[in-house]
Amino acid sequence: MLEVSGIRIPLSALDGTDARELAACRRALARRLRVSEGDLGPVERRRRSIDARKRGDVQLTFTLRAELAGGAGAERALLSRLSRRRADKSVRVVEETPYGFPAPVAHPAARPVVVGAGCAGLFCALSLARAGLEPLLVERGDDAARRTEAVRRHDETGELDPESNIQFGVGGAGTFSDGKLNTGTRSAAHRLILETFVAAGAGADILWDAKPHVGSDVLPSVVTEIVRQIEEAGGEVRCRCRMTDLEVAGGEVRSVTLVSAGADGAGREERIHTSCVVLACGHSARDVFELLRERDVPMERKTFAMGVRIEHLQTDIDRALFGAAAGHPALGAAPYKLSCHLPSGRSAFSFCMCPGGYVVSAASEPGGVCTNGMSLSDRAGTNANSGLLANVFPEDLPGDDVLAGIALQRACERAAFAAGGGGFVAPAQLVGDFLADTPSSAGGRVTPTYPRGVTWGEVGPCLPGYVTETLRAAIPMLGRRLRGFDAADAVLTGVETRSSSPVRVTRGDDGQSVGVRGLWPVGEGAGYAGGIMSAATDGILAAEKIVTSLSSR
Repeated sequence: MLEVSGIRIPLSALDGTDARELAACRRALARRLRVSEGDLGPVERRRRSIDARKRGDVQLTFTLRAELAGGAGAERALLSRLSRRRADKSVRVVEETPYGFPAPVAHPAARPVVVGAGCAGLFCALSLARAGLEPLLVERGDDAARRTEAVRRHDETGELDPESNIQFGVGGAGTFSDGKLNTGTRSAAHRLILETFVAAGAGADILWDAKPHVGSDVLPSVVTEIVRQIEEAGGEVRCRCRMTDLEVAGGEVRSVTLVSAGADGAGREERIHTSCVVLACGHSARDVFELLRERDVPMERKTFAMGVRIEHLQTDIDRALFGAAAGHPALGAAPYKLSCHLPSGRSAFSFCMCPGGYVVSAASEPGGVCTNGMSLSDRAGTNANSGLLANVFPEDLPGDDVLAGIALQRACERAAFAAGGGGFVAPAQLVGDFLADTPSSAGGRVTPTYPRGVTWGEVGPCLPGYVTETLRAAIPMLGRRLRGFDAADAVLTGVETRSSSPVRVTRGDDGQSVGVRGLWPVGEGAGYAGGIMSAATDGILAAEKIVTSLSSR
């Protein structure tokens, strides 16, 4: 099979439909290879990105694959002819060995327990189940359907279920953050993860989009299907089930204590003997981190980030990035990714940018406001939003408590709750007023999308002074990189505190805790991932190491 990269197609050849795009790709590939379209087999898109470096000439760029009618011999001959004409490294013959889940191994005496059904936990449990290990996956929150209802109820009434919300429940925090699948990491597992999502109901375009996303309206059904696959492969999934204790003896995991909520609301406690616990609890499982500290499981502080959500009109972002091409159906809502380094040595950056999206209430504790962002699959909302964050370094934190970062997060969330006036209403401020260090009294062109409503005032006092000053210095710099980012009527909503975990559960090269054999920390909560793809990859790799360790026995 031939793979050809750098194929550029102008917007004039596209109308936003898949059929028109595939036809344009086929024509362009035939021209590049100097063959007729009839000589090509089915054309497969492997990557699609938007080249908007010249706003007057926005194009789509593709990497395509196809077989020639003459087979492998014809492909090698064509490649030889092309290389004689010019050194063209954009055309190559590819032969890939598909990356798969671990092969079945002998079943251990006690099955593995996976704590947390976010992406790391789901993909780890799926891998272990496919290997025949019959894992038990426990999730403190609800299944996706009940969890979606809990989120809706919180948005409408302010009633918060601390066990089932945007942070907790099947699918983890990523389920309600647009389902962005782009990542800065590289792994052979990425294609397997994307194919698993597509087989579970996600759109096939995630297989080739440079910035793929599923959408928070689609993800609940996708993760529900992955749960079904785990159970079909021999695993067990329990929702409304929390790990409340971890028994460690002789430096090894011996058992976990689980509490499951019964139909009558009463908790049912169960002790499960196991020598393998996968800790995929997510970055907001603060009680789990407290338990680990009590059990002397090695942890360390790590850098994390805090800040606010910033909202603009999506049409303004589209024009800033696409120029006159803004609104073309082949482009969709424009995303951005920004960062800057300040003379102070600190940095600020955008995070979890949601084109055509909404700011959401991501609280998981009473009395604390926490924001995040999400988009639906069509990204058709009026506003664009992203986290606008600054780093918090371990040396910024007082004392020597490994959980000092959690204490800081909680303090900022409670300050935001008070500034909003209660009821999970959030504080908000216009960018112009924030830069002038002046409270806002009303909004402008941009209507905040935070579902519980906002109280106009100040967001800065809810954050540490070094975070506020970093954001204040960064916004004008980012405005020079993206026109209108520093618009006076853009809206800041506070606070965003859960972009990453403030602690790392220290593990060795073998994937296990450095102090507790049989404890496998994975994903964002353990401090080893930064998004859906990297978390899912971490879960698969942990499962592979578990399988390898069992095989070696």
